[in-house]
Amino acid sequence: MESKRQQKFSRVLQKELAEVFQRDVSHLFNGAYVSITLVRVSPDLGVAKIYLSLLLANNQQEVLQSIKTNTKAIRHALAQRIKNQVRVIPELIFYLDDSAEYAAHMDKIISGLDIPPPSEDDDTEDEKTR
Repeated sequence: MESKRQQKFSRVLQKELAEVFQRDVSHLFNGAYVSITLVRVSPDLGVAKIYLSLLLANNQQEVLQSIKTNTKAIRHALAQRIKNQVRVIPELIFYLDDSAEYAAHMDKIISGLDIPPPSEDDDTEDEKTR
């Protein structure tokens, strides 16, 4: 359970990192659109885990690796934006958020199930047990 302080800080990081990805370092990702889906912050606010959704990316792992390689530049750009709001700029750890892909996969599985409609015999058995 995150404290109010952690929640507030994670919202600030999410907003500012979105600006950094759109304006400051967008040239590093070969035209991929980087969206921040979730930010989790440690209790001491020293580590931030950032979950990213990558759109228009041919190879998501390659773009994620590029982000991880350029973490220092991203952290510096973030520091320039929030230096007057926080004492310590957190260490940034990036993860690929695959929840949308997982939801689409589960939807495909569920829609592919062959569930027969209930028969009339099932209805009469339910009335007998009442």
